[in-house]
Amino acid sequence: MFENRHDPLVFALGVEDTFITQTSQGERPLDEYELTQHYTQWPFDLAAVASTGATALRWGIPWHRVNPEPGRWDFSWVDQVADKLSESGVEPIWDLVHYGTPTWLVGEFAHPDYPERVAEYAGRVGERFGDRFPWFTPLNEPLLNILYCGRYGFWPPYREGDEGFVSMLRAISRGIVLSEEAFRSAAGTGSRSMHVEAAIRYVAADPSAADDTRFLVGQSYLPQDLVTGRVDGGHELATYLQQHGMSDEDLDWFVQHATAPDVIGVNYYPQVSTDLVRLGGPDGGPTNARPHPNDWTDGMVDVLTSFADRYRTPVVLSETCNPGSHDDRLQWLDSSIAAVRALRENGVDVRGYTWWSVIDMVEWDYRTSAAPVDQHLLRMGLWDLVPQPDGRLERQRNVVADRFSEYAKRRR
Repeated sequence: MFENRHDPLVFALGVEDTFITQTSQGERPLDEYELTQHYTQWPFDLAAVASTGATALRWGIPWHRVNPEPGRWDFSWVDQVADKLSESGVEPIWDLVHYGTPTWLVGEFAHPDYPERVAEYAGRVGERFGDRFPWFTPLNEPLLNILYCGRYGFWPPYREGDEGFVSMLRAISRGIVLSEEAFRSAAGTGSRSMHVEAAIRYVAADPSAADDTRFLVGQSYLPQDLVTGRVDGGHELATYLQQHGMSDEDLDWFVQHATAPDVIGVNYYPQVSTDLVRLGGPDGGPTNARPHPNDWTDGMVDVLTSFADRYRTPVVLSETCNPGSHDDRLQWLDSSIAAVRALRENGVDVRGYTWWSVIDMVEWDYRTSAAPVDQHLLRMGLWDLVPQPDGRLERQRNVVADRFSEYAKRRR
């Protein structure tokens, strides 16, 4: 999978796997597997994936469940999932961390032992599953984690400002490096990593915002630059990092422990992946967002090309969809696949296309709401979640699944 640029495009799916289990006053835990009933309906969901002809699945291991307390591990449920995936012929890409940590890790990413704890977990996964399924993502969307947890104070540990941003950048990035080392060491030489980043395109509304935009663009690459050993004293944001808590020893450590992912995943959503930057405008936080112009496939082409050029590494469109009606989703599916194919024809090394997700998800604002789950369903899946009188969320295949399946099976 993803091994040769001349192979046909890999068609993949994902199961939304955000796990933010730690809360403060007025918040509810956000466990997408529980809210979408994946914990109980997972056999159907995996069968649905296989039925489309997809050959890969981004699937998150719930760290908070397999490691419910320090030193205790229970992979029994994940074992069942792995066996079913083996039978189906769909290869998982283990999503090790998708925003959350176990509740016992007080302070989450700010806990002083976080990098070592997450590396221990990654090693356990590599040891148990790496021989059968070698692909893994150490941490999904580090930039978004760092912004929400470190700059905007929206997610645990609720840090804010530049110092918060840099502290989360250091901890999360160190965890990525140690996790990659641990998984590869446990799984052996056949292991493969896909780093996955949220594409945030910053576009200046007018010339007065050019400097702010330039800084934000540089910031958007910082996590990947740091873990791949590209941030030394000559980096464009080295001074900023040093002014806000990153020491020379920190920077040297990342240079000495540089990682080399096999592919880089880029997550792009046309409705939200572009930020319009205005001088003196909002800072972009989740409750004070900038305008999001919809640049459609032009924006997707931009981010895939930019990541491929910057890191000289094959790229995968690792999440994408256009939430809304079935027609909205179909239009994006057709347009985005055509654009990816055109990129490949023009020499950009794009190895895979991932629709996110196979079923609808629960919007993140569920955490701070009192409304029931069915009022927070985000319509984006190949199977619609339809609430039933008994509380079950029935999966109903829609026309988007049929169209995706045509593409995936034609590839095969």
